[in-house]
Amino acid sequence: MNIAIVGFGKMGNKIYEVANSKHYNVVSIVDPYSKDEKINSKELKKESLNNCDVVIDFSHPSCIQENIKFYISNEIPAVIGTTGWYDEVENLKVFAKDYPNSSIIYSGNFSIGVSLYREVVKLASSLFGKTGSYDVFANEIHHREKADSPSGTAKLISDIIVENFDGKDKVVTERLDRKIEPNEIHVSSTRGGWIPGTHTVVFDSPFDSVELTHRARTRDGFAIGAVLAANWLIGKKGFFTLDDFVETLINNR
Repeated sequence: MNIAIVGFGKMGNKIYEVANSKHYNVVSIVDPYSKDEKINSKELKKESLNNCDVVIDFSHPSCIQENIKFYISNEIPAVIGTTGWYDEVENLKVFAKDYPNSSIIYSGNFSIGVSLYREVVKLASSLFGKTGSYDVFANEIHHREKADSPSGTAKLISDIIVENFDGKDKVVTERLDRKIEPNEIHVSSTRGGWIPGTHTVVFDSPFDSVELTHRARTRDGFAIGAVLAANWLIGKKGFFTLDDFVETLINNR
């Protein structure tokens, strides 16, 4: 598998390491800002990708929508780990209809463990929501250099809770200077230090509290998931999420 990496920050570097450890070929690295000597191009264009089989993009929210349109219109399979664009997913799916051979897989978190964690949150939300005794909220913590808030993973988790916890239909992510409404879920964010990513969902009642936490130790899990998803994506057509990949991973065992 020939891989092009777009965005060569911390995650791009980790993907480079993981791809090499699995004996895949990194044929191009594109980043307009990095001064790393491994960079092949400062500009995203078809020639700069060196006929790669798949792109893995962990660039920046400010450019990711245009990047995705580029991959779709050139029908280049792409793994999108950059967050901050999910309100445009449906519009980009419509755009992709004119390019039937395009293929995109995206996720706010490519950790296989996070994908399974979300399944646990889904089941727990359904169970606790039916009792009428529990409230639910969530918190996520990331390193001080993370560009968006809340995290893409937190958004995915909050959507799962809204869909499965009876009586909850609105997510609030900003600071609250008021009493929270019964139908709202507060998802808070903390930024600081070097934390790769911690997500906690709390089901709380007057009698007890149940916490579900996923704590990433390193970025390796994200990078491994992205590289595995890239291999899976080749030959497929359409828009996919990490859940589609993990489902096939589970069912094939």
